Amino acid sequence: MTALSVAIPCYNETENLSELHRRVTAACRASVGESYQIVLVNDGSTDKTWDTIRNLAAADHHILGANLSRNHGHQLALTAALSYCQGERVLILDADLQDPPELLPEMLRLMESGADIVYGQRRSRAGEPLLKRTTAALFYRVLEKLSDVSIPRDTGDFQLITRRVLDVLQSMPERQRFIRGMIAWTGFSSVRMPYDRAPRFAGHTHYPFRRMVTLALDAITSFSIRPLRVGLYLGAFLCALAVVLIVLTLIWWIVFKPLSGWTSLMIVFLLIGGVQTILLGLIGEYLSRLYLEAKNRPLFVVSELVNVEARKQRGV
Repeated sequence: MTALSVAIPCYNETENLSELHRRVTAACRASVGESYQIVLVNDGSTDKTWDTIRNLAAADHHILGANLSRNHGHQLALTAALSYCQGERVLILDADLQDPPELLPEMLRLMESGADIVYGQRRSRAGEPLLKRTTAALFYRVLEKLSDVSIPRDTGDFQLITRRVLDVLQSMPERQRFIRGMIAWTGFSSVRMPYDRAPRFAGHTHYPFRRMVTLALDAITSFSIRPLRVGLYLGAFLCALAVVLIVLTLIWWIVFKPLSGWTSLMIVFLLIGGVQTILLGLIGEYLSRLYLEAKNRPLFVVSELVNVEARKQRGV
């Protein structure tokens, strides 16, 4: 077992990989010498990402490359990378270099105090538009209110974890994964490391608004059932309101004689119908996740591995 593994999912990151390899290698050697492993997982990229990974692996036995059969999404690609990590400690890193690998020595120093998790907490997010910064801040605060697990604000997957945290993480079989929340769920001691997030080294973001919404839904539905409870509370409120309206309607009918009431009826019907539709959608989200879990398919499919045999021959 090596001292350190670095798990990096990659999607269309050809322009970043050479610089990523240089900086991660320098950080690892400065921290643990030669006892490290870099796991690069290609998540069904449409550019030359896999070719680049193969070339890097051919020149560096510290690299283990895995090529997924198709695009599985960031969280499952990260799950695949973590499954090949052999280190006593594991650094989770994105390939875009927004999270500086040079912070690794500081994270290791903080872990020496006895923590099992060192998570990077963003002080600033350079190079990101105002809309993304605003929606991200809103998401973390909503998640904090809804989640049954304490998930630190303004954190991503940039974390350093110990082997026992990884072992617990690997035992969780769910498909709709929110890994930073799953790590927090383990309950092991953690310490934060504030840092300033850099702009992407090259290329453009692979997390458009649609994927951000999907990740937010996965996070909320994985760690909270409170949205379903909102339906119970709202239903109770509407029932109480209906009783009041019935009483008022009877009084109006007895005292003032009935009116046509078409407008008021339509408002009530549309209000109740809208609420019911939202609640059915929430129930559908939870049921769809149960349906996907019940199939029990593999989380990911690997079509090719590189440098596995080379690492075994070197005993790493």
